[in-house]
Amino acid sequence: MAATVRRTSCNLCEAICGVLVTVEDGRVTDVRGDEADPLSRGHICPKAVALKDLQEDPDRLTTPVRRTRDGWEPIGWDEAYTLVADRLTAIQREHGRNAVAVYLGNPNVHSLGAMTHMPTALRLLRTRNRFSATSVDQLPHMLASYLLYGHQLMVPVADIDRTSYLLMLGANPLASNGSMMTAPGFGRRLKEIRRRGGRVVVIDPRRTETAAVADEHHFVRPGTDAAFLLALIHQVIADGNARPAAYVDGLAAVTEAVAEWTPERAAAATGIPAEAIRRIAAEFAGADRAACYGRVGVSTQQFGVVCQWAVQVLNIITGNLDRPGGTMIPRPAVDTLRGIGRGHVGVWKSRVRGLPEFGGELPVSELAEEILTPGDGQIRALVTVAGNPVLSTPNGRKLDEGLAGLDFLVAVDPYINETTRHADVILPPTPPLERDHYDLTFHQLAVRNTARWNEAVLPRPAEARHDWEIFRDLGLELLRRMPRSRQKVIAGVRLRLSPRRVVDLGLRIGPYRLSLRKLRKSPGGIDLGPLQPALPGALRTPGKRIDLAQQSVLDDLARLSSASVASGNDGELLLIGRRHLRSNNSWMHNSARLVKGKPRHQLLMNPADLAGRSLTDGELVEVTSAAGALTVEVAESNDMMPGVVSLPHGFGHGLPGVRLGVAGQVAGASVNDVTDDAETDAVGGTAVLNGVPVRVTSARGRA
Repeated sequence: MAATVRRTSCNLCEAICGVLVTVEDGRVTDVRGDEADPLSRGHICPKAVALKDLQEDPDRLTTPVRRTRDGWEPIGWDEAYTLVADRLTAIQREHGRNAVAVYLGNPNVHSLGAMTHMPTALRLLRTRNRFSATSVDQLPHMLASYLLYGHQLMVPVADIDRTSYLLMLGANPLASNGSMMTAPGFGRRLKEIRRRGGRVVVIDPRRTETAAVADEHHFVRPGTDAAFLLALIHQVIADGNARPAAYVDGLAAVTEAVAEWTPERAAAATGIPAEAIRRIAAEFAGADRAACYGRVGVSTQQFGVVCQWAVQVLNIITGNLDRPGGTMIPRPAVDTLRGIGRGHVGVWKSRVRGLPEFGGELPVSELAEEILTPGDGQIRALVTVAGNPVLSTPNGRKLDEGLAGLDFLVAVDPYINETTRHADVILPPTPPLERDHYDLTFHQLAVRNTARWNEAVLPRPAEARHDWEIFRDLGLELLRRMPRSRQKVIAGVRLRLSPRRVVDLGLRIGPYRLSLRKLRKSPGGIDLGPLQPALPGALRTPGKRIDLAQQSVLDDLARLSSASVASGNDGELLLIGRRHLRSNNSWMHNSARLVKGKPRHQLLMNPADLAGRSLTDGELVEVTSAAGALTVEVAESNDMMPGVVSLPHGFGHGLPGVRLGVAGQVAGASVNDVTDDAETDAVGGTAVLNGVPVRVTSARGRA
């Protein structure tokens, strides 16, 4: 057969880059960037090329399997649906509806079928024990947006294509291409900022790939970013540079709350000189177009909500919210905010620790505890979808223990990983190249308004099922066990709608009045233009006003004031995470092209900290925290702030039965073996993954 070139997108990360895929004799022979894509403009990263590897991965499941005493055995789809529905229904009938829990992994928001059909199917379980990667990732972003703007997904993004001053904290977009800010080809966009005469400033405990090419980088002690941000707000107000819009309230209360956070006090906490804090505050307030952006590093710490609130407050009081070149609300072709609830906080709390829900989900840091603690409401069954919480959530060993004792576990996942190895049934969906796609999530976070429909590149094998078909059929099987009601009829209708139909309806009622037919005529995507001012009209708050003085956040400032700043006393170091361009959380390690090259799993440590512990570069060390210990190689790095060490997230494929990781290519340990599930942000319950106190000692003789 002749080679054909198909346009699609890489939906493995938030960048949603347009790609051109060459297919010959039913196999992918080439993947390259699509220059015509109005958002990514030809950019791709190595993960896009690995789409071919995912398609051809021999470890990927293609039909349902059931775990038996003798190992895994294939079963038919109908038999699998019946088994799952029978077991979940029986457990809820005997122990109550909250005895079944749900965990959703990050890849769900990258899949059209999961977004359109998963919520309806899983809502039929009527359980309050719902967990997801949100509370180990972006919950502070969403909570700050809910409090200030009235909707959990109304997240202003940096208008980096027009900004003249970009201040970034805990973000490394050269590795992520933006996160909670869809900005493919960030390196090129950064160069364009500097060509315009703009300035890029990075605050991070590690000299990241982004920090290395920024105009300015400052080390900051992990967990103290809130002090730096509050000092900026303090200084902007003190200098008379606060100029919030007329629809903003609460400046007086904020002024009082940050009065004690002088640059000198913040300097003592953060390690950033007071004069630098004053200068950055003046530069930011004086720039004609400035944007402050904080990501994982400031979210996944003990004051994550304070940090993300402060990022928004800084943008608001300097007049940069809703201004071109500042931070703006995207206007996607399908209004995602209309289809997803605005959110709520604390409507119920977790059984064991009493942590509040947000948006219908409980903090995942308590999942293991809810499984292992006996009593009324104990979790006895779990549904996981595209997630690997044993590697990606705090205290993974404790969760691993809990999963082993469940009455039933079903996973919608293409792999047998550290979590799904405990499953009774695994339902594998088709890979990205075999399914249609429209991005419902990341157009809502994109730095430019675009729209693109992607047809499947390859045909789906007859025995395979798309994820939306899995949720449709499993949902219909659950409905058969429920009494007739109006809600049952509505759920049945929703489950039977195809993703194509859902997208078409969304486009037709969206702000541009498009249709799927129009998008299919432009397979490279449609450019809908730069971000446009939308406030106060787009706000979902009472009276369409922004109240800066959110009491739950202001109350937490007292905890920040009294918190002792860990600084490596008594030989302790502070552990932070790390992101790699060639990895994707706890998966993508089956691709030889991604895992080849220099090792990327080591613990990075400043040379002075190595010497002070009589350690050498490449040595095997033991990392110990209050939660546990792990063994890993250490690597000397001048990019690390003294007193700080870094270990990447998602490694540690070493448990029995796991089929992930190219043999001999992926080593390392799971950083979540030393993160403490008892440590969470007091306001939102986010896991504390950064600023973890650890001790590092030689593992000689203990390997």
